[in-house]
Amino acid sequence: MVITRATEYAIRTIIYLAKHPKGDIVLKKDICRTQEVTPAFLTKILQPLIKAGIVSSQRGVGGGFLLNRDAEEITLLDILEAEEGPLTLNHCLVEKGLCQRDALCSAHIVWEETQNSMIRVLKRHNIAELVQQELERQKTV
Repeated sequence: MVITRATEYAIRTIIYLAKHPKGDIVLKKDICRTQEVTPAFLTKILQPLIKAGIVSSQRGVGGGFLLNRDAEEITLLDILEAEEGPLTLNHCLVEKGLCQRDALCSAHIVWEETQNSMIRVLKRHNIAELVQQELERQKTV
């Protein structure tokens, strides 16, 4: 499984926004330049984040984007689910009883355990933590 390019850029963009003081509007052109993303693609990836309440947008002169929530409150799972929908490792995990083999399939248990582990890890890591890690790494380079 590979996350989409949109999700990768969404995470990078959220980290970039989180590096700015709370409430500061970041210009679209600055995001595009620093994250090496086209304006059209940036708009596409930010739309689900706006809908999910993670990002806000300001139109007009001086308009741009800003985090709608504190960086400590935004997890990697929040961004992934905003961009891609609920994390589901296999079709049998989409809905209980969807697969007639759930009760008998030994692989089902493994898929469920793996999915639950991934969700726990993605929930555990928030954007503030990632910003801090990135700043620490920049000091050593």
